[in-house]
Order: sequence, then C-alpha cells, then structure tokens
Amino acid sequence: MRVVFWGTPDFAAPSLRALIGEGFEVIGVVTRPDKPQGRSREIVPSPVKQIALDEEITLLQPKNARDGDLYEKLTELKPDVSVVVAYGHILPQKIIDLPRLGTLNIHASLLPALRGAGPIQAAIRLGHTETGVTVMRVVPALDAGPMILQAEAPILEDETYGELQVRLAELGALTLVEALTLISLGEAKETKQDESRATYAQKVTRETSRIDWRDSALEVSRLIRASDPKPGAFTKTPKGDVKMFGPKVMDGIKGKPGEVLKTTGELVIACGLDALRISEVQPAGKNRMSAHDWARGRGTSVGDVYGGGG
Repeated sequence: MRVVFWGTPDFAAPSLRALIGEGFEVIGVVTRPDKPQGRSREIVPSPVKQIALDEEITLLQPKNARDGDLYEKLTELKPDVSVVVAYGHILPQKIIDLPRLGTLNIHASLLPALRGAGPIQAAIRLGHTETGVTVMRVVPALDAGPMILQAEAPILEDETYGELQVRLAELGALTLVEALTLISLGEAKETKQDESRATYAQKVTRETSRIDWRDSALEVSRLIRASDPKPGAFTKTPKGDVKMFGPKVMDGIKGKPGEVLKTTGELVIACGLDALRISEVQPAGKNRMSAHDWARGRGTSVGDVYGGGG
C-alpha cells in the first residue's frame, strides 16, 4: 500500500514511524514549511520532516494544501491512500479524492464528540474521564467523515494536556496501522457519525487560557492542566502576568477569588469555590520554577489579589 503522509508536530510523529516500521510503503511526506523556534528564532525541522529526512522519503513543504503544483507532484507519486495527522491545513477536495483509497485522518477524540482543533485540551477542561482516538475518512465537513476504527483511553487524575497527548499519539499510531491493515484486507467497516451527538472543541489560544479565579477551584485546576505545557494558563499578578502549573484542589478553604492565602512552603490561591495549591509558576520572560522559590524571591506575598476574567 503506497501511502502519502501529511503531518507536522510531535503528535504526528509516532504514526509516521509506525507506518514505516510496519512495512507500509510511505512514498511521500507533506509537512508545513519550517518556522523559527524559541527565543533564538532558529529554524528547526518539524518532527515529521526530520523522520522523512532520516528515512530519505520524498518531502513536500508547500505553503499550504492549495499550493499551485502540489496536486501534480502528488499525482506523480501515485498514492493508494493519504493519511493526515495534525497537518495544520484543510485539504482541497481534489487532493482528498486523489488516492485510490481516499484520505484518512486520526482525530484525538471519540467522535462525534469534540470535533475541532483542541479535542485533547477540551476533554481535560470539561472533566471527562475517558477519551480516545478515531480513524476516519476525510470529508469536506469538519471531522465529520465515516469512522473506520476507534480506541478508548482513560484520562488519568491530574494528567496534563502534554502527558495525555503523548499517550494518544501512540494510541493513534497503533489504531492507524490496524485500520490500514483492515482496509488492505478488504475487511474495514465504516460507520456514519451521529450528527445529533456532535460537540466541538474550540481552538486553544492564550486568551482561552486566562484564569478566572471566580470559577471553582476544580474548574481552574482543569484549565491549568489543559493548558500545560502550552500555551500555559496565566493570571495577572501585581508584578505582571504569570503562568500557573501543577494545581491541587484544597477543599473548604475560603477567600476572595484570586486572593493569595499562603506562600510559605506552598502557594495557595482562593477561588470562587474552595482554593487551589499551585506547585510551579512561570513569570513572563522567565523559566518555570517552583511556586515556593518564586514567593521566597518576593514574586508574590499573602494578600495579593490576582486578576479575574476581565
């Protein structure tokens, strides 16, 4: 089976490695153009690009999926199937239809729940105890194609977005290999999604990660975990914006929402209901550090009130 793989970030890398490792003929990799990374603005290949370079696979980096000569280049590759894993652009219909067996996608939720750009973060933020991955056929509507295979995964207590993403990336790779094997054997069954059960996960931005201390400690805790490591849930403090990490709900503790109640040994902040203990912080322009060290360095003190949702 001749496969063209579309993907860019870390989440996509296990799937590409799995296809290569299981003997699928990956004839081309399409990934987004290189971008400067970090404060140094160094040009670093995407994880998917690096694998393609290491494996000497034909590499395409169009500006986007509508790039002028992309269709012709893909036609020359004669793919049997395309696989899209976090590529980052919507594919035109003629490119979706180009491979003999069509185009498949791995989505990090149990569809039709949590369609859209931020399903992993949304599952944590909404307090779900279970999520998973879905291998589906790509159609013009957002994450609405027929489902070929699903695999479930629990969301562990206190698990962050970054931790859950790693587990789902590996699960997605295994599920993709199984789905393609079923297709190659002519045994794949496609199930139409129930539109009445569809929900959507908004794109995660800095602004959606702003902490509103008027929310309950449980809600703020979920937001912090859903934003760890990126973009990082943040709050305004008397000394500037600070990202918060490692939350733990402290039941029965009261105070004005956003008020710092304790800094010795631990940082405790009052919420709309209960309070939250924060284990790590990241002040603007600095590295992550323990909340204790930050407070000891006079980054905050008891009685400070952090910004709300305004």
